[in-house]
Amino acid sequence: MPRIADVSNVEKNFILEALTSSKLRLDGRQLDQYRSIDLTYGQQLGNATVTLGKTKVNVQISAEVTKPSEERKFDGIFTITTELSPIASPGFEIGRPTEQEVLLSRILEKAIRRSRAIDTESLCIVAGQKCWSVRADVHVLDFDGGLTDACCIATMAALHHFRRPEVSVEGERVTIHTMAERVPVPLSILHSPICVTFSFYADGELVLLDATAKEEQVREAEMVVTANDFEICQIAKHGGKPVDPAIVVKCFQVAISKAREMNKSMRARLTADLAKRDIRGQSAENERGEAPIG
Repeated sequence: MPRIADVSNVEKNFILEALTSSKLRLDGRQLDQYRSIDLTYGQQLGNATVTLGKTKVNVQISAEVTKPSEERKFDGIFTITTELSPIASPGFEIGRPTEQEVLLSRILEKAIRRSRAIDTESLCIVAGQKCWSVRADVHVLDFDGGLTDACCIATMAALHHFRRPEVSVEGERVTIHTMAERVPVPLSILHSPICVTFSFYADGELVLLDATAKEEQVREAEMVVTANDFEICQIAKHGGKPVDPAIVVKCFQVAISKAREMNKSMRARLTADLAKRDIRGQSAENERGEAPIG
């Protein structure tokens, strides 16, 4: 199976020497600085594309009416699927998920679904009979490191942007209204988790944010911290060298700060995009007391 080309020993030594001796990165960024982040929305509601440096991710949200699971009759369904195709990198292959793809799926699952970012009870239409099944399809279009962070930002941006059709229930009759009949409804989002990935070097003493693909290949360990505007939601550290607890605590503080920045920027871009689309729809949402962002 194809794999991403390893960094040569010369290039590896150069990257590590620049980081450890001079705290310099190949692209000139500070150690705690993200690459430029660009968020754009597609013509369809629930479609968001995030570009993080050279890494590019597109997420499409869709919803359909289905039957809830027997174990959770009062909840709707929310699922996340990821696709890493050869378009993004020669190390990815269709139909053969790599270890990186499996880890990405697990982290997004824990960060967004298991942290209950989406209120699944609000997706219930008729208990035990009908509910909304919301699905997030994550497509990686280009890869140059920072994949988990970019995918999480794109997924949350798409979820905030998505609107589902309005539903009315009369007895056992369920009517799904078109967008022409009634203003579509935003998802009930309880909080906005953002993944922040930390890369460790020099026996865990040196910490980088938003490592490129080459920086990821030479790191000693990584840790993904998921945070919202107020608290830490999850921590994922997969192998690698141990890290001093004091450094981990500092990473938590940085993660919350970065999550606040990301969410603030996301809210501003979402408000601007929705304002261009349908003023009547925005007014109707405001009359209900529903904010554009959860």
